[in-house]
Amino acid sequence: MVSSDTVWPEHLFTDLDRTGPVPLYFQVSSRLETAIRSGELPAGSRLENEIAIGQRLGLSRPTVRRAIQELVDVGLLVRRRGIGTQVVQGQITRQVELTSLYEDLKNTSQEPGTRVLLHEISAASETVAERLRVDAGSDVVHLRRLRTTGGIAIAILENYLPSAFADITTELLQELGLYQILRARGVTIRVANQRIGARRAEHDESELLGVERHGPLLTMERIAFDDAGEAIEYGHHCYRPDMYSFETTLVAK
Repeated sequence: MVSSDTVWPEHLFTDLDRTGPVPLYFQVSSRLETAIRSGELPAGSRLENEIAIGQRLGLSRPTVRRAIQELVDVGLLVRRRGIGTQVVQGQITRQVELTSLYEDLKNTSQEPGTRVLLHEISAASETVAERLRVDAGSDVVHLRRLRTTGGIAIAILENYLPSAFADITTELLQELGLYQILRARGVTIRVANQRIGARRAEHDESELLGVERHGPLLTMERIAFDDAGEAIEYGHHCYRPDMYSFETTLVAK
């Protein structure tokens, strides 16, 4: 029996061909992929562990492990420390445009979730002051949030705002995207300078994102300006590379 917190499409595996030329791992991964893409295994669903699946199907653990890894590699399954293997809705691909992650998730019919990790007024460091064009040591709003979809963490978002936005509440940040909140206040974000990169996970990032210790992360740094040319937001974010990518269109001159 499948436990109450896991799912398994038993009927998909009743006719595995154990003597034909198609490898068993490929048969298992293909059928799981069909169930995920059809919605039979919805986002957030948990699978049993490899040993239990192997016993259920009469397959070796290496065969099951390779089948699952095939789907992890294409972003349909994710392994989370302490939770197990979960279904995701494929890797989130973000156009390199002036939008927020919250909006990108909404636009692809994925429900964003937010956990506010830090919400405070702090003194601007030299770096933050330079980015926001304020005096070093002056008050700025410092935010740190964990963004999820389908219950799975995909990004840590750290932002700094001028002190004029000190009245933004934690409740609003949990319900809406930052750019939504700013637009509701009459702010028009017109242009941004953005840099995309990669680095290893630091401090609590591995635990928050459910990745291996010091594992690789995608990064994005952005300074956004309003239509008057004032710096409105400085952010540096990190993303799970197995669940997130950036996409841009290049045109020859």
